[in-house]
Amino acid sequence: MSNSPVRAQAKGAERVSAEGNSAVGEHGVSKRAKAANRKPAGLAGPVEPPRPVSSTKAAKAAKPVKSAKSAKAAESAKPAKPAKAAESTKPAKPVRPAKPESRLAMVRRARRINRELAEVFPYAHPELDFRNPFELLVATVLSAQTTDLRVNQTTPALFAKYPTPEDLAAAVPEEVEELIRPTGFFRAKTRSIMGLAAALRDDFGGEVPGRLEDLVKLPGVGRKTAFVVLGNAFGVPGITVDTHFMRLVRRWRWTESDDPVKIEAEVATIFPKSEWTMLSHRVIFHGRRICHARKPACGACPITHLCPSYGEGETDPEKARKLLKYEMGGFPGQRLDPPPGYPGRPAPPLGASEG
Repeated sequence: MSNSPVRAQAKGAERVSAEGNSAVGEHGVSKRAKAANRKPAGLAGPVEPPRPVSSTKAAKAAKPVKSAKSAKAAESAKPAKPAKAAESTKPAKPVRPAKPESRLAMVRRARRINRELAEVFPYAHPELDFRNPFELLVATVLSAQTTDLRVNQTTPALFAKYPTPEDLAAAVPEEVEELIRPTGFFRAKTRSIMGLAAALRDDFGGEVPGRLEDLVKLPGVGRKTAFVVLGNAFGVPGITVDTHFMRLVRRWRWTESDDPVKIEAEVATIFPKSEWTMLSHRVIFHGRRICHARKPACGACPITHLCPSYGEGETDPEKARKLLKYEMGGFPGQRLDPPPGYPGRPAPPLGASEG
């Protein structure tokens, strides 16, 4: 009786030993015990509730992990963001036109142009050679439709043969025509200068009158010619509206008119009378040397900051400098006998090289 419990205990040990690893885990825990603790899905039983997870962690956990390369590729593959609805539906603001220049501002700008041109061309002068009012009057009539240079090259022979109004009035027309042929329109010009010479002889005692109303009655003499003579032979202020003057005052917006008489009247209201004659010389000098008709040398112009038409011509400084004429470009001027202080070279006589 006393051995029965021992035998039973031995038999239990043999049973455990026989099952070996099939019933015992690596750490000595029975696999059956582990299996008993596991709860199959769907079976009732006490289940430990999951720990609460914050929304930020949940979002991070839900977001798929991307490599740096794949993230960069996805970034570049993103479509462009559409424009904001507010911007696409918002009406565009109307463009305000530039504020027009006031009369006062224009006058101030015009007077400043005159002052700055006086610094650029302190030597501005009439570009016709003459020794007295009669020679200036005839030379100015001959300058129509040609250059002052061509007139200056032609008049020495003319005045050598006909020095006075009486001499010219008594000349043979064909001989006068031959002398002034280089100036062009020589037949019409012959009639004009011989006619004015006769009028000076018959009506003014062989002297050129010093009044505008008398000068404009002479054959071939208009307001422009009269003001050239009055301003440069008699010291009477006047505005000379030639083709250069007309072009520049319109480019500078001093006037919108294309009528010489109206231009003269409008410009006369901008400047004091004492400036009229020299203003004409400066504007004409600038028009002949820099602000040309077809291709202004804008890139070499000293008053671009005051010019509302800047850009109509060549703006590249190097190219513009090649467009400069007469002394500004290093070439001879128009007068064979320029006044003292002229910085350029005298013009060559007729038939000589002009280079």
